[in-house]
Amino acid sequence: MEFVRSTQPCFQPNTAFVLPNLKATTKDIIKGNIAPTPCPLPLPRVSSRGREMFRLRAADTKMTSPKPAMSMCSEITPEQWAKVNAANYRRSENDRRFAETFRKDTLRLIHAKDQFTSKTQSESNRWICERIGDLTFWSGEGKHESEKLMKETDMLKKIKIRLDHAIGEMVGPLQVSEECLCQRQKRIGVDLVHDEVEKELIQEVRVIKTCQEQLERMRDKVKKQLEADRIVHLILEKDLDDKHVAFEIDTRCYKMITCNSSIQSIGNLSKLEKTVSVPQSWAKFSEDNIVRSQAERVNTRKVTEEAERVMASTSTDMWSQYYRVNRAFTNRIAETTEAKNCLQYHMAKTLQEIFQTEHTIADLEHTISNKKKPLQVAQNRLGERTKRPNMELCKDSPHTMLMSEVQHIQSTLSALSQRLAEAVAMLQQLTDTKSLLEEELFVKAHSLFIDQERCMGLRRAFPSSPRLVPL
Repeated sequence: MEFVRSTQPCFQPNTAFVLPNLKATTKDIIKGNIAPTPCPLPLPRVSSRGREMFRLRAADTKMTSPKPAMSMCSEITPEQWAKVNAANYRRSENDRRFAETFRKDTLRLIHAKDQFTSKTQSESNRWICERIGDLTFWSGEGKHESEKLMKETDMLKKIKIRLDHAIGEMVGPLQVSEECLCQRQKRIGVDLVHDEVEKELIQEVRVIKTCQEQLERMRDKVKKQLEADRIVHLILEKDLDDKHVAFEIDTRCYKMITCNSSIQSIGNLSKLEKTVSVPQSWAKFSEDNIVRSQAERVNTRKVTEEAERVMASTSTDMWSQYYRVNRAFTNRIAETTEAKNCLQYHMAKTLQEIFQTEHTIADLEHTISNKKKPLQVAQNRLGERTKRPNMELCKDSPHTMLMSEVQHIQSTLSALSQRLAEAVAMLQQLTDTKSLLEEELFVKAHSLFIDQERCMGLRRAFPSSPRLVPL
């Protein structure tokens, strides 16, 4: 039997455990009054060196202690001593035999359970791998169908843009004027002025309702088809996203290993039994989505061809443009462009000044930051020198100089902080000016966009075949 090692330098007789009365216990075992207890006595955790020193001390005590007249007579005979030792030996052998049997049975149980666990885990990995293959197949089919649907939808969106453009340009002078007036009402700020262009546009009133009604009906039909395509596309994308998440989860499950330290136990196993579908319904759901998408692609292609025919038939009935309104537009665009260029010049100057002011603020902040360390050093020196004892706490030259240094740095920091506040205020004023200029530039750019791009874009030519091609 091996004793447990101890870090104590030697054995201390006064330990915290209590040994039984060996004399009484041995006597009872010899006389047969009690059986040897199956539980081992608690032993002190001592080292071999401690036990040896304890025996040496006991020997010295035995050799040097005085011998009383009648107290050293022992009551235990050699036969009793041998009987006690034999009982302890038998008890030790029985305990070792039981422990060995228990250990071998436990090892066989562990080996059997490890084999069963490895087998079930291999089966789970195989089924997860097959599931990943199914997810990959249906994800590929859904993605391919989604790309086809988006291609048809993009073509229909371009048709819708051409229809919107044609409604503004193919309705004749009346519809073009009304569209331009409507667009110019979207001007903002000081540019919302009743100018010569607006006066000329009011006079330009003509009506061609037949072309407008045909194009509007076609546009409504295109919008409905686009909405149907959008719904189907959302369903496909939702299905693809779900499959992507499932693919990542199954891939992560397939790559899980038992030695991963991040794996934790799940207490409530009833939550793991919740499912929504079975493999048959799962595959049918994906197949139904693809079939529905194919049907919508056919409808989209039909609507696209019909819209092409309608625009081609109405493009031959439009009127020519009135140059008088165009000249007014040209003059107004030139005035707005000149004002915009002037604003841009002032904006560039303001931005340059803001840049320089920001650099000044950065320099002030850096200087203030650099002054804090010398101030802290001087303050700490003063604080340390206040710890001088008795008469050594003298207001000497170093003390005076340190006080002067602290006051000088503090006054410097105060002046720099005030200057920094003034610089920040100046920067804020420049920023406000920049914001005002940006707002005015936005107003001018918005007005130019309305007059030059939208209105003149409509009025460059009345509806004709070249204007109906995709932009």
